Amino acid sequence: MKLAYWMYAGPAHIGTLRVASSFKNVHAIMHAPLGDDYFNVMRSMLERERDFTPVTASIVDRHVLARGSQEKVVENITRKDKEERPDLIVLTPTCTSSILQEDLQNFVNRAAMESDSDVILADVNHYRVNELQAADRTLEQIVRFYIQKAKKQNNLNQIQTEKPSANIIGIFTLGFHNQHDSRELKRLLNDLGIEINEVIPEGGSVTNLKNLPKAWFNVIPYREVGLMAANFLEKECGMPYVSITPMGLVDTASFIREIAQIIKNHTAFPMRSQKAHTADAALNVGKNNSLFSKRFSENYIDQQTRFVSQAAWFSRSIDCQNLTGKKAIVFGDATHAASMTKILAREMGIRVSCAGTYCKHDADWFRDNVEGFCDQVLITDDHTQVGDMIARIEPAAIFGTQMERHIGKRLDIPCGVISAPVHIQNFPLGYRPFLGYEGTNQIADLVYNSFTLGMEDHLLEIFGGHDTKEVITKSLSTDSSFTWAPDGLAELNKIPGFVRGKIKRNTERFARENGFTEITVELMYAAKEAAGA
Repeated sequence: MKLAYWMYAGPAHIGTLRVASSFKNVHAIMHAPLGDDYFNVMRSMLERERDFTPVTASIVDRHVLARGSQEKVVENITRKDKEERPDLIVLTPTCTSSILQEDLQNFVNRAAMESDSDVILADVNHYRVNELQAADRTLEQIVRFYIQKAKKQNNLNQIQTEKPSANIIGIFTLGFHNQHDSRELKRLLNDLGIEINEVIPEGGSVTNLKNLPKAWFNVIPYREVGLMAANFLEKECGMPYVSITPMGLVDTASFIREIAQIIKNHTAFPMRSQKAHTADAALNVGKNNSLFSKRFSENYIDQQTRFVSQAAWFSRSIDCQNLTGKKAIVFGDATHAASMTKILAREMGIRVSCAGTYCKHDADWFRDNVEGFCDQVLITDDHTQVGDMIARIEPAAIFGTQMERHIGKRLDIPCGVISAPVHIQNFPLGYRPFLGYEGTNQIADLVYNSFTLGMEDHLLEIFGGHDTKEVITKSLSTDSSFTWAPDGLAELNKIPGFVRGKIKRNTERFARENGFTEITVELMYAAKEAAGA
């Protein structure tokens, strides 16, 4: 077994807990040993929630191992049912409970008979799926449960709203700027005359899930969470969905055009439930469709691009042109990494030397989307591979997760964080969306400020970065096979700090390729000649 001290995507139960704790009045029971219950601390710290996280750990201890878990799990479920009165209780297994091979579904069935709340077991395979996959499956499972429950009770609301409306699916806790993106999406849809029907899971109520079919279509801003629920609603209720992420000018325009096409289609097929509508209602729907014309959507795109977003103007400015041809590396989840790669390459003229994602389950989609926008693609969940790739390419800037920011610190390469997993500094109190036209401004600022700018380069060259420190080894591997001779180390210390790390790595690479183990001043000069400097 390999010990992981950094994971891009956590274990499956974290994804389930993120979805469950995003809904209002839903409680999660986690069947796990002490040590797996860090979710409450993590969420309350990062999201700065004022309320307690609605997650209870049913601890697996020596008594459980001796007598079994059923009584304890059922007792915890029924106790929370009486104390909290939630609409839904979700029991999530963990790797430990899977190893014990306990029949948790039987526990749920028994607890459901004694509880007023709905009780379900998160049906995810904890050995085969990661945090994001489990979150997607859990959300789909909850939506399916309440849609089917409403059908059985004959109260599923399939009467569409008179005006165009949408559900936003996939905004949830601990997401990268999800709360800000949700506000920007609402503003964007409101500008287009589209009402918001439901936003799930963040802030949504499971009792309102029966109203999801009232919307004309669904918006899925992130590939990681929401697609499975959207596919289910499309098959079960005939609801189309938009899965284009409106990040950057080009994709935001494509997002609006796809919405326009969906609304246009309602002219020919105005509603899914003809029996529930009168002829007057159908006429009103047709009028609303005609208002959202192709001309209107194109005018809106033009106005927003020219006067709200500063990104189009900035990309033509001398400041952005100074970045043309500079090398960058992008790494993150599939949605943000793919979008950022396209923004850098086609909207800002920056060369993306490598684009990568840790979402290995979405590798095919990612490759298709970044093809032609980057020199190479890296699909891995091993951060050491990413670190080695960054050290080899030596880009001018990195756009990645918190881990790439750590790597950049060690290599003296600036990094802009564009994807989870992130640190608390990427849960800002201010308004910083990444989607929509306001998001284009945030991204332009992030990109520009992440590079070492021209005047900064000049000052570093003159003053040596005010460097007074001794040489610090910045290898990304624990395997150090080189010895620096005193004369070589003294020469290295004379080099200005802002380029010292790069020269050190180039010299060590030359020594490795030529079989040297001790680096002297003569070897440094040989490495310099070989590099053509």
